[in-house]
Amino acid sequence: MEQRGRSITVRQDSGREWDDHYWWSHDGVRLHARIYPGPEAAAAAPPILCLPGLARNARDFEALAPHMAARRRVIVIEFRGRGESAFAKDPMTYVPLTYVQDVVALLDELAIGRCVTVGTSLGGLVSMLLAAAQPGCVTGALLNDVGPELEQAGLERIRDYIGTGGSQPTWVHAARAVAELNAAVYPGYSIHDWLRFTKRTHRLTPEGRIVADYDKQIAAPLRVPHGGDAGVDLWPAYRAFGDAPVLVLRGQLSDILSAAAAKKMAKELPHARLVEVPGVGHAPTMDEAEARAAIDAWIAELPAA
Repeated sequence: MEQRGRSITVRQDSGREWDDHYWWSHDGVRLHARIYPGPEAAAAAPPILCLPGLARNARDFEALAPHMAARRRVIVIEFRGRGESAFAKDPMTYVPLTYVQDVVALLDELAIGRCVTVGTSLGGLVSMLLAAAQPGCVTGALLNDVGPELEQAGLERIRDYIGTGGSQPTWVHAARAVAELNAAVYPGYSIHDWLRFTKRTHRLTPEGRIVADYDKQIAAPLRVPHGGDAGVDLWPAYRAFGDAPVLVLRGQLSDILSAAAAKKMAKELPHARLVEVPGVGHAPTMDEAEARAAIDAWIAELPAA
């Protein structure tokens, strides 16, 4: 175990690919991240910071993170109220600007001045806001099915289900419930795919029930009038990536990021590239062959130092 300031790194067990790292937010919430060390030869390269979606956690990157860690260090954050990060006392802190502050606190603790971001949905919004708040910090970005323009229909769908639902008696029951809710997002999934997906997004309680692995109060800010709407023009935040390599992934069936908005994003920045992942909605898991090939090409473009 290594302790630095108010942060703690728990060294990996034999056979495990990551170290558990804990740090504290400015309002006293204990937060968690997985750190994949990466190759020693790439120690000077800006690390890749993975930022999950609204109801997701570090397991969302359980396949992608070790793949990227073959090239450089990878840090997978769990936002407050998710996974091993503690629940917030004030549910109205479950908002993007607070998540940015939590990320900055981690970067400060680890003395990281520059990083590369991989953000799914909410994580992509946090990535854009981080680039705007910390000029020069983000030297490359992957935005997974998110951008400065979001479709209202998709936002309403998320607002309707987030924070709802109860527990299930078995993983199969939970997978079937998740499949029913998300059938239009991943129409080609088998029950085995749904089980894998559910084990990334749910957890087993001490009572032996299966529940979503997040604080249901993350929905509180979405319940206020216009909750979940950006309320501000996010194009300046997107443009804050400047000439950094930017990969925009879009699910072909997405109801959050429109094809028109994605194309506009690709044209807006000099080194932005759009790749559409066929047959999936919001959001690609980034395990798809098309997504993985695009990610590998994007990593090859990232600055080495």
